[in-house]
Amino acid sequence: MSRLNLEPVMTFSDGSYLAISTECSKDGEFTCSVYNVVVTADHMAFRNIATHALFASTCLNAQEQAYSYAVRLYPGAAATMKKPPYLIWHGPQPSEHS
Repeated sequence: MSRLNLEPVMTFSDGSYLAISTECSKDGEFTCSVYNVVVTADHMAFRNIATHALFASTCLNAQEQAYSYAVRLYPGAAATMKKPPYLIWHGPQPSEHS
């Protein structure tokens, strides 16, 4: 099962929020995605709002690309958005018994 690490960068007036997820591939390439997240009492819904994957050779570069994308989507909120660096999830770790 996969999982996301989501770093909230901005909260909307309805309580939903904009989040950026970062992942490192086995090849050492970093990928970021931009999500709109809605949380209710018993459910969390994610909607990927980036039209393409944001890849880079360094974590910070990928996160800066995602942040720039979010600023282009919501220019009026740019001053309140959390800037990189964000959390990193390196993905599933190989088993010690492999």
